[in-house]
Amino acid sequence: MAIFDILGGEFIEVIEWTDDTRDTMVWRFPTVGNAIKYGAKLTVREGQAAVFVHEGQLADTFGPGLYMLETNNLPVLTRLQHWDHGFRSPFKSEIYFVNTTRFNDLKWGTRNPIMARDPEFGPVRLRAFGTYSMRVTDPARFMTEIVGTDGEFTRDEIAFQIRNVIVQEFSRVIAGSGLPVLDMAANTGQLGQLVAKAIEPTIAAYGLTIPEFYIENISLPQDVEKMLDKRTSMGILGDLDRFGQYAAGEAMANASQNPGAAGAGMGAAMGAALGAGMAARPASGPWGSVPQAGAATPPPVPPQADAQWHVALNGAAQGPYGRAQMERLATEGRVMRDTLVWTPGQDGWRKAGEVTDLAPIFPAMPPPLPG
Repeated sequence: MAIFDILGGEFIEVIEWTDDTRDTMVWRFPTVGNAIKYGAKLTVREGQAAVFVHEGQLADTFGPGLYMLETNNLPVLTRLQHWDHGFRSPFKSEIYFVNTTRFNDLKWGTRNPIMARDPEFGPVRLRAFGTYSMRVTDPARFMTEIVGTDGEFTRDEIAFQIRNVIVQEFSRVIAGSGLPVLDMAANTGQLGQLVAKAIEPTIAAYGLTIPEFYIENISLPQDVEKMLDKRTSMGILGDLDRFGQYAAGEAMANASQNPGAAGAGMGAAMGAALGAGMAARPASGPWGSVPQAGAATPPPVPPQADAQWHVALNGAAQGPYGRAQMERLATEGRVMRDTLVWTPGQDGWRKAGEVTDLAPIFPAMPPPLPG
């Protein structure tokens, strides 16, 4: 091999990058040991940007297009190299290709529950998750703030930091929104816009933007959801009497379709029970319960109040005592048949053994022996 071939192999003439991984954000073009030929071709495709770094200092940035690397296309690098116009020589620089397309379907979620105050349920713990898309809008800032000298930077390396920013702002927005938990599902779009606007300044400082942000779900703890399901079920059932009639009617219809004797007998029995139940209760109409002629139901008997007794013990009135307390005093021997008692409505003090309501608490006395 001729010496000119060896020297020619050290000069880079074509610079380009093609990627099909869909997760690489920055890729460094291999220039170690080689110099870029003056006048080399730089191809930057749609959805890419090329950043030149010379001796650790960011020089030029190129958008999509085909470039001949000459003095007029490298203003910053020309100033750093102190090239004179018309001077042609190879140069060494690091070239980074930045992917400026959208990175979609990135996940975010709350690792720990968020405490919020609900106007109906009081303090509650909420969890949420969703998706977002990310895009590099300022390649130079993204290189200086995030990437540094990383030769192959992927979206996973920045996604964790963005998730922390999202969760912080989401917690603040939820706590200050004042929306009831039951109304959050209907306002996820509005909440998503508030969160996206809140994280925009921090993300812009990284050279990034969030074109899309979605809240997929906001949920309560499982125990709270179970109680909420029970409450919803009670609301759906509504009038339990009507639900019982409907269930009995369905069972009767299913049993009557059975051609066997057992099915017919069951249907008849349930029909009779249903008819008896409907006859025993007032009919229900659109304006409430309507009493049927000849089927009036008497009101329930109110419970009888326990009588209160005053007892003459040791020369003083004590009490009042209820029936259970009087039984205990009789068992202890403190109240005898001859003990005087009085209750409201009674005409004066009487012996306990002579009071009809208290006589059963004393043991039965045998009749006198025959003469």
